[in-house]
Amino acid sequence: MPKLGYFLSCEQYTPAELVDQAKRAEAAGFESLWISDHFHPWNDEQGQSAFVWGVIGALSQVTSLPVTTGVTCPTMRIHPAIIAQAAATAAVQLEGRFVLGVGSGEALNEHVLGDPWPSVGVRLEMLEEAVDVIRLLHRGSQISHHGTHYEVQEARIYTLPEQPVPIYVSAFGPQAAELAGRIGDGLATTMPDADIIKAFRDAGGGDKPVQAGTKVSWDRDPDKALDAAHRLWPNEVLPGQLAQTLPRPGDFADVGTLVSRDAIADAVTCGPDPDKHAAQVREFFDAGVDEVYVQQIGPDVEGFFASWQRDVLPQLRS
Repeated sequence: MPKLGYFLSCEQYTPAELVDQAKRAEAAGFESLWISDHFHPWNDEQGQSAFVWGVIGALSQVTSLPVTTGVTCPTMRIHPAIIAQAAATAAVQLEGRFVLGVGSGEALNEHVLGDPWPSVGVRLEMLEEAVDVIRLLHRGSQISHHGTHYEVQEARIYTLPEQPVPIYVSAFGPQAAELAGRIGDGLATTMPDADIIKAFRDAGGGDKPVQAGTKVSWDRDPDKALDAAHRLWPNEVLPGQLAQTLPRPGDFADVGTLVSRDAIADAVTCGPDPDKHAAQVREFFDAGVDEVYVQQIGPDVEGFFASWQRDVLPQLRS
């Protein structure tokens, strides 16, 4: 049976709010958590961007739900050896209930140290080598690695979980889906795209798990819900490579002015209708997604969890 999880947005909420939402999600009947990993928010209106590994440590003390990063870029801003240590510690803190979701990143977060922004092919090559480094270090022995993109000298991780950390790979196009199928323990995406999922499964993904994140804006007033979604998340509907290539939150704010309210209304369920909320999730299940993680955009978090617990989760599980 498909799983339903809650998506914690580090770009929109403070660490304390994220911890509170995790507790509310578990109490409401959500089965697992996604948490974003960003240096910047997408725009200044979102207004936050906590260091995800500190938040995960806090989550481990207040929830028994599994946690997946959706997703970490282990290639530029943070060396994969450090990500390997962070992921291992998170898995120990969560008693094995941790999945490292990884992707090739966005310039928004990865340009901050002055690194050049490579082509898609080079970024995926870097990601594959980074995953190799992480898995080598998770074996627990001392390693040295002399690769095309990364150097590791006589490194060993001592704090390790009993089982290796699963690594799910993000994909938004066929090239990344092939890589995810070949090297990933699962797939992470944000689209109900059956073709991407098929490409993942055909490339070696088989019956491995597919996770996806999506956003809704619950509010008793549909217009207020749409206002929040349009103001905070216009980047949800940006076409092409813009989400990967724009470097600053201000750039996303600028291009967001070109996004209409109607475009957001078509992409994000806004308002209190439980049937519409459930229908958005079913699109992902129908595309072949195994686990869907839902993020509440609007400010009425309490109303969202009450409605989903009472009216949405039961019908999705029936």
